[in-house]
Amino acid sequence: MAFFNKLGSLVRQSISQKGQVPMVSMLNSIRCMSSSKLFIGGLPWSTDDQTLKDAFSGFGEVTEARVIMDRETGRSRGFGFVHYDSVENASEALSAMDGQNLGGRTVRVSFAEERRPPQTYNDNHQGSRGFDN
Repeated sequence: MAFFNKLGSLVRQSISQKGQVPMVSMLNSIRCMSSSKLFIGGLPWSTDDQTLKDAFSGFGEVTEARVIMDRETGRSRGFGFVHYDSVENASEALSAMDGQNLGGRTVRVSFAEERRPPQTYNDNHQGSRGFDN
């Protein structure tokens, strides 16, 4: 249900802006909404993986909950990811938890975007020096 509400919101936004929202942006939003992985931002520094899982497990089976830690200090970076067993459970959790208080801080919840593979210098500049490859 949250998926259709979000889709309707995107369509209304594009209509109200006289088509100024690019189709690619809409398609990327729809692609993200079909994911069962959520991004959780604004986490308290004391939040660990188990605390995050416990906070989100009321909306369905959490298959993984991970708080992202700083490599150098070993401290939380203040965000994490929650994976659900279904898109419906993820949508329900997003609707219920976005803007809620968790450990004294207001958390932001959204569908996670897949990380793009890093581009190398050759990927960006292939053939720019006149070489035939």
